[in-house]
Amino acid sequence: MRTSFVFILLLLSLSLFPMLKAAETGLWREGINLIPSPQELSLGGADFVFDGVVSIELDEPAPQADRFAARELAERLEQEWGVKARLGDKAAEKKIVLTRQGALKKLGDQGYQFVADGSVITIRAGGGQGIFYGAQTLLQIVRKDRRGVFINGLTIADWPDIPIRAVHYDTKHHQDRREYVESFIRDLAGYKINMLIWEWEDKFAYRSHPEIGAPGAFTKEEIQEITRFASQYHVQIVPLVQGLGHVSYVLKWPQNAHLREVPASNWEFCPQKQGSYDILFDLWKEAIEATPGSEYLHIGSDETFEIGRGVECGCKARMEELGSQNFYMEFVNRCAEFIVSRGRKFIAWTPAYDPQAKIKPLKQGPLMSERLNLDIARRGVSDGYTHWVYTPNPGLEQPFLPYFYRENERHPGTTLQDAYQTLTTASRSGLYEGMIVASWDDSGLHNQVWMMRFVNAAEYGWSGSGPTLDEFNEKYFTNYYGPRARDMRELFELLNRGAYYFMDSFERKVWHWGPVGKTHLPDLPRGDALEYDPFWNTEYADMVKRSRRELGNMDRARIICRQNIDAGVRHAYDLEVFSSIAGLVAHNARTYLALSELENTITRAHKQRFVSHQAAHAALLEAVAVIERNLESRKRSFGQLVTVWEKSRLPKGMSTAAKAYFHRQDRARHFANRRADMTYLICDEQLLGLEGYLDNLRRYAAWYKETFIR
Repeated sequence: MRTSFVFILLLLSLSLFPMLKAAETGLWREGINLIPSPQELSLGGADFVFDGVVSIELDEPAPQADRFAARELAERLEQEWGVKARLGDKAAEKKIVLTRQGALKKLGDQGYQFVADGSVITIRAGGGQGIFYGAQTLLQIVRKDRRGVFINGLTIADWPDIPIRAVHYDTKHHQDRREYVESFIRDLAGYKINMLIWEWEDKFAYRSHPEIGAPGAFTKEEIQEITRFASQYHVQIVPLVQGLGHVSYVLKWPQNAHLREVPASNWEFCPQKQGSYDILFDLWKEAIEATPGSEYLHIGSDETFEIGRGVECGCKARMEELGSQNFYMEFVNRCAEFIVSRGRKFIAWTPAYDPQAKIKPLKQGPLMSERLNLDIARRGVSDGYTHWVYTPNPGLEQPFLPYFYRENERHPGTTLQDAYQTLTTASRSGLYEGMIVASWDDSGLHNQVWMMRFVNAAEYGWSGSGPTLDEFNEKYFTNYYGPRARDMRELFELLNRGAYYFMDSFERKVWHWGPVGKTHLPDLPRGDALEYDPFWNTEYADMVKRSRRELGNMDRARIICRQNIDAGVRHAYDLEVFSSIAGLVAHNARTYLALSELENTITRAHKQRFVSHQAAHAALLEAVAVIERNLESRKRSFGQLVTVWEKSRLPKGMSTAAKAYFHRQDRARHFANRRADMTYLICDEQLLGLEGYLDNLRRYAAWYKETFIR
C-alpha cells in the first residue's frame, strides 16, 4: 500500500512540475550544488526536514547492494549532519524509501528517480547502481538553515550519457596506503565514477616474478580485498599493467634485460621475442586473479619511442614490412587474444581508428579517442567497435595543476577547459561507451591535487548538457569543501601560478626542455683582497623580483589553508597537502632571496676590506649565517611536506629488511623518477651545492681571521 502511494506521489510530482535540464535551473545559485548535475530536475513540493529519527525503507526481500546503499546512507547522514537514520524504523514519521519497483525504463541500470516532498523521500531505480547513485545525490543536496537539516522539495530523473566513467589512477612513482585508496574510491563513487583504472607498475607483489614488486607492494590478497570493497560502491577496479612501452619497472632488472628491443633502453619490450609475451602473460594472469569480477584489463603500451629499431631481433625488418601502426597492432592483438582467452575485455592506448588499416584491433575492446573525430567514431561504431574517449594529462606542471592559468601558448586552454570541451561533445554525441580522465604521475603530484579534474570529468561524463565551465567552478568549491569553505578559487590560482614560478627556478625546466635558463651560485670571495665578481643580482634580478612576489603569495595561500582547516571544511587533508606545496614554493623563493642577500653581504665584506678587518670578517660570518638559515629552511619545509604526504603514502623508494628498492632512471625522464625518494622535489636546490659553498666560505672566513685579525 505504501509503495503504491509513493508511486502515485511521484507521478503527480512529474506532472505538476515540468522537468528541466539541470543546467537551465541555475540550481547552484539556489544553494543546490549537485555534481554531476542531473539530466532533469524541477523544484516544487514541501521541503523534507530531518527532525527526529528518519526511517530508511527497502523492498522485501532487499538485494544486498540496496542494503549496503542504505547502511552507507544512514552512516553518512549521522556523521556529516547528525541525522539519526534507522533501517526499517516503523515508528519514524519521516521516511526515505529505496525501491526497485516502478522505475522508468529510460533510466537504464544506472539511472534513478528522486522525489522529496514533505515527509517522504523516494529513490526509485531499476538496479543497485541506480539506488546507490540516488542515495549519493541525496547526500549532496542536504542543507542546513535555521529550521535545521533539510532537502528542498524537488523531483529528479537522472541517467548517464556515457555508461563507463573511469578515472586513471597512476601510482608508478609512489604507493598510497590502503586506507587512502579506499577513501579515494568512496569519494569517486560519490560523484558517480564507476571505474578506477589503476596503473600500479611495481606496486603489486607479483609471485611469478618477485623481483618486480617494490618493497611494501600490495599483495594479491590485498588487491582482491580492495576490489571487493570497490565493487560495493559500484566501482570496477581495472588493472593497467603496461605492455610494450612504459616497462622500465620490469626491464630495469638485469635478469629481464635480454627482453629489451634496444639493449640500451629499459623502456620497451621486443615484440619479436617469445619471452616478452611469456612474462607479460604471467603479469596479466596475476592481475586478473587480483581483481575478481572486473570486465577489463588495460595493457597501456603507449609512448613506444624506440619501436622497430631492433636489427638483430628482426623488429626493424618487420616494421618496414608492415608499417609502424600495423607492427604495433600486431603486438596489441596478440596480447588481446590472451586477455580475451582469460575472460576479460582489453583496453590499450591504441592509435586512432583507421578503416583502411591492414591489421585492425580486435573487437573485444574499445577504441580510444584523444582528439575527437565524430566521423571516425561513427565509422568505428558502424564497423562493430565501441569507442571510449579520454582526456590526456594537462602537461608536466609541478607541483600543482594548471586549473585556471596555463603558461604554454601552444596549449592556451587549462586542464578543465580541455576536458570540458572534449567530454561535453562526446557525451552529447551518444557515440561513446566510456570515458577516461588521465592523471599520469610523471611529475610526482600528490593524488589529491587531481581531485578537481576528476570531479570535473565526472560532471561532464555523466551529462553533456551540464553547467558551463564557469558555473561548474562556482559550485565545485562549495560542493567538495562544504559551505564553510572560503577563498578556494584564490587559493587554486595562487598555487597554479606558483607552480610555474617553481618550474622556472634552478634546473627544473633545463632538465625537461633544454637550455631555457639555469641558476648558479654567487661567486665565493677569494684572495686577501676579498675579490669576487658581483654579477648575481644583475643576472637574476627578475627572479629576485618574482621571488619576493611569490613569497607573499605563498604566505597568503597558507593563511587560506589554515583558515579553512580551522573552519572545519570537508576534505581538510587536501588543504594540508596544498599548504605543504605552498611551503615548498615559499622555500624556493626564500632561496633566491637568500642568494641575493648572500652576494650583497659579500659585497659589504669586500668594501670593508681596507676599512676594518673586523667589519669585513663580521660580514663574512653574516654571509655564513645566510646560508645556514636557508639550509635550515629547506630542511623544515621539505620535512613538513614529507610528513603530510606520508599520511596517505608509504615512504617513496623505501627499502625493507627483506628487500631493497632498486632505482633506475628511464628513457622518459619523469621528474618524479629523478630520485628514488622524495628529494626529487628539492634536488635542484641540492644541485646548487650550497653545502659545499658553505664549507668553503667557512674556511675562507677562518683563514681571513687568522691572517688579518688573530
